Amino acid sequence: MELTGLPNRSECAAPAGRRGFRALAFAAAAAVTLAGPWAPAQAQNRGMPVIRDTEIENLLRDYAAPVLRAAGLGKQNVRVVVLNDRTFNAFVMDGRHIFINAGALFDAKTPNEIIGVFAHETGHLAGGHLQRLREQLARAQTASIIGLLIGAGAAVAGGANAGAAGILAPQAAIQRSLLAYVRTQEDQADHAGVKFLTETHQSARGMLELFKRLSNEALFNSRNVDPYLQTHPMPAERVAALETIARQSPYFDAKDPPALQARHDMMRAKLAGFLDRPDTVARRYPLSDHSLPARYARAIVAYRSADIRNAIAQIDSLIQTQPGNPYFHELKGQALLEAGRAAEAIAPLHQAVRLSNNAPLIQVLLAQALLNSNGKQAPEEAVGLLNSALAREPTIPEAYDQLAMAYGRKGDLGRADLAAAQAALNRGDLKTARQIAARAKGRLPVGSPPWVQANDITNDKPQNNARN
Repeated sequence: MELTGLPNRSECAAPAGRRGFRALAFAAAAAVTLAGPWAPAQAQNRGMPVIRDTEIENLLRDYAAPVLRAAGLGKQNVRVVVLNDRTFNAFVMDGRHIFINAGALFDAKTPNEIIGVFAHETGHLAGGHLQRLREQLARAQTASIIGLLIGAGAAVAGGANAGAAGILAPQAAIQRSLLAYVRTQEDQADHAGVKFLTETHQSARGMLELFKRLSNEALFNSRNVDPYLQTHPMPAERVAALETIARQSPYFDAKDPPALQARHDMMRAKLAGFLDRPDTVARRYPLSDHSLPARYARAIVAYRSADIRNAIAQIDSLIQTQPGNPYFHELKGQALLEAGRAAEAIAPLHQAVRLSNNAPLIQVLLAQALLNSNGKQAPEEAVGLLNSALAREPTIPEAYDQLAMAYGRKGDLGRADLAAAQAALNRGDLKTARQIAARAKGRLPVGSPPWVQANDITNDKPQNNARN
């Protein structure tokens, strides 16, 4: 697992209650910095870390894909991004990403609940709510300025108290108007989400049950809250409206396929193993629980606790149960690599790459093991793996770090500098990227493709990758 950084976000979903006025903060400022295989890594930008994991990402992609197709967004390359935050939340930001907190994945007991969340967020995307909200914010800003001018005039004419009233009154009205608009968008996204679920022959029960559970948690906090100062419909009203339309679907009683539920349980076990304290995992998955998810969580905890012998024994038992599961081989390779046994990590990671159809994040991990093993052919193989990974995911800074090392080991200093410049660029450090790219230009044949890429970086026209 890996943690990286992302730019600004805008919240557009989740019932009211514990979340308070976080969406209102977006409405006022629209700028909160976020922070991306399983292992902490330095964030690109300061802020909340993103979880990168092939197993989890593939599952969530399978959850979202049918809903996105139903919404006409199947070709828009919308990606699901998991945030390392234990609160329940999900939101859309830019029309190309759906963000979901790890806490939502922990809380959701069935795939259908998360699919319902994605359906709601897809409703925001399909409805163009982000663009419309930006327009509403622009109008609110204009009205706010006018209100301030009116308030200033009142201060001159009637003194400080009159001026304060003149400023606060229009500001409160603007706030109520804007929040009413956001609540309308949430209601529309609920309706659209149910529509997409029905079109894909999936139930809206999970979406409904999840909102019920969240509304019960929020009930105490919302009893004495002004409903006109909420960014989302009040819980009881929202759940009642959702239940009415959800039960009209002929697929309301449809169940998740058992195989999908099994993958969901494995995802939750993996998150628990990596993110929870060992004693918390022990309570959730006691030794008396011999299920595959429980064994998975306990194996991860053993690896995290540096009990490498016990961890490898447990992982080998998992592999014996499911030899074709690439993520068990990946876990073994990662455990060995982080225990300083890089040469032993190569074989299971080769298996993981093969079984996962060359998953980019696992290719990067294998390249790291090769380079750490100091084998004679390791740099050449690592270059091939990293360029393959970057061809599919050109914004993995760690891949460029490893690529720079691999080219350096081969003595190709020009390409090593170009890869290092790309790593800095993908971390948002444009100054360093330009400096290293300028050095790369002096080491590369003038006019060659790598030279052109380095030149683009120095001229602030960066290419997406540093591949041959």
